[in-house]
Order: sequence, then structure tokens, then C-alpha cells
Amino acid sequence: MEPIRHFHFCPACGRAATPSSAPEFVCGLCGFVYHFNAAVAAAVFLLREDGSALFVRRANEPSKGRLAPPGGFVDIGEQVEDGARREVREEVGLEVSNLTFLCSRPNRYLYRDVTYPIIDMFFVARAIEPARAQALDEVDGIVWVSPEEVSLDDIAFPSMRSALLLWRDARAAARIRA
Repeated sequence: MEPIRHFHFCPACGRAATPSSAPEFVCGLCGFVYHFNAAVAAAVFLLREDGSALFVRRANEPSKGRLAPPGGFVDIGEQVEDGARREVREEVGLEVSNLTFLCSRPNRYLYRDVTYPIIDMFFVARAIEPARAQALDEVDGIVWVSPEEVSLDDIAFPSMRSALLLWRDARAAARIRA
């Protein structure tokens, strides 16, 4: 696993680490075990009344310049839904209503030469006062567009492409039933 190669010393006793292919760090001297678990991120496909969705243009690597639903990492001790709402506020300055879980997808996030395993949690919600949306924290720009018109090649991460496809299918099925 990628993060293990970045552990050069045991965090408990300070002994030099020995190379391992195990999914966790185990100190050969003191027996300390550190499990490398996935971090959790939340993203929201945010709708306005005309059916268009808000996508942000990422200001930073990875995937700088590509489109994504507003979102980011969930803080320790924070419920995923609260993290999703907070990230929307931080990135585009909006509040949401009717937050509904869509799906989860695994992801890999390269940051400072370390690839982190991530579980991305995707939601769909309605934007409250969508006209107030603005590019804020770590956002280069925003665009309101029909989810069906977004090119998958413009989407930042494979997990987001997969969730967008699932959401498009669900929207199409709902139109057929109506």
C-alpha cells in the first residue's frame, strides 16, 4: 500500500521502519500497529429549479481545472451529511435542502506524492438561493449545467464520473416512469 512507504520510523517508539507489503504498519520492536484506512469525502450534486446542477472548476491539483460537484473531506467527528453541507458552504456559499444519499465510490487521491485511499460519498440536494453561488475556497469557477450535458472527460475523478452516470440513469428512469 502506498502510504506505508512514507513511514520511516515507528510513531510509538521511534525505531526505524522495516519494509513491508502488509496493509498496515507493524513495528518489529514494540509491536505498534497502524492500520491504513480510507478517508471519507462527501460531494453534492446540487440542483436548482430549472434542473441544472452546479459544478465547480477545481483550483488546485489533483485534477486542477476539471469539473466536480462541490465537496471535500469529512472532518473527524463530523457526520458525512454535515460534512457535505459544510463543504458546499465553504466552496460555493450555498445552503442545501433535501439532501439525499446517492451512492459511495472508492477513489484514490494523490497529494504530495502520497496516494490516499478515499471513500467518496455522493449526495443530491436542492440549492437554497442558487443565485448567490460563488467560487470560494479552492474553487476556480462555477458552472450551472444540465447533468446530461456535462462531458465525462471534464469530470475530475473516476469516482465522480461513476456517480454522475448513476445519477443520470436515475434521472432518466424517473422521467420514463412519470
